[in-house]
Amino acid sequence: MKEAPAPPPLDSRFRGNGGVDRGADDVGPGSAPPEAAALAQKVTGLQALLREMGHVVVCFSGGVDSGYLLAEAVNALGDNALALTAVSPSLAPEEGADARGLAESIGARHLLIDTYELDDPRYAANPVNRCYFCKTELYSKAIDEAAALGIAHVLDGFNVDDRGDHRPGRKAARERGVRSPLDELSFTKADIREAARQIGLRVWDKPALACLSSRFPYGTAITPEKLARVNRCERVLRELGFRIYRVRYHDELARIEVAPDEIEKLFRPNVRETILRRFKEAGFTYISIDLQGYRTGSLNETAQNL
Repeated sequence: MKEAPAPPPLDSRFRGNGGVDRGADDVGPGSAPPEAAALAQKVTGLQALLREMGHVVVCFSGGVDSGYLLAEAVNALGDNALALTAVSPSLAPEEGADARGLAESIGARHLLIDTYELDDPRYAANPVNRCYFCKTELYSKAIDEAAALGIAHVLDGFNVDDRGDHRPGRKAARERGVRSPLDELSFTKADIREAARQIGLRVWDKPALACLSSRFPYGTAITPEKLARVNRCERVLRELGFRIYRVRYHDELARIEVAPDEIEKLFRPNVRETILRRFKEAGFTYISIDLQGYRTGSLNETAQNL
């Protein structure tokens, strides 16, 4: 377990980079449109729930969902809110660095813990319920850390829009009593992004995150070496300026997904040549482009056949 350096002193409202004071006068139901009033009511409920909990550990990936929850927890509880980030080969180093930077900008106490889901052969075999084994490892470690600190509540960023996706990790959360305040208070992803924007959270419009293991078709064994190859190629796309991207692993073939409006960029001679050269250096023989573009959970499209 590694704890980040102590954060700077608390501000009165929000300690994020560029945060703003969102007082009650700004969101009162008498002056706001219905959508804004409904969101303000959810935010008020979230703040009250967090204060009622008193001490919390937030499972924090660095994305907008857990980032917003952490920001509100820090606002409500100060140093009684603790961010916890799991570090393993399935976390891209860039995402780990981003999580550390965001926690610091929020002013949160931050624990980095090593997790070993790849040591579990059930996870490494990559079944359709792979995430259950990952979340079991994460939540077990989080609960142990919380118990050692005398903290009763472990939270995650699960929300209303996550209910419709294939998420075996929810079973692990229920089994271990992990709370999901954003889901409990009916926050949608649009709600979270707007609330995060209002408080100046710099990741309010950050694309959705997923661990590197999500790049592998179910049934394809996952190893640290394969994860490193995928991450090496995704780093190429990041360096080339793509904002939304995935490199899906199909043995000798790498399948690139980018946002539909960025597909054309892949065919620019300098971009194409760079991708071909560096993907082949990473060990792929064939490189393909998915003309549908990026979509959440594209590898779930074949799950019904397994």
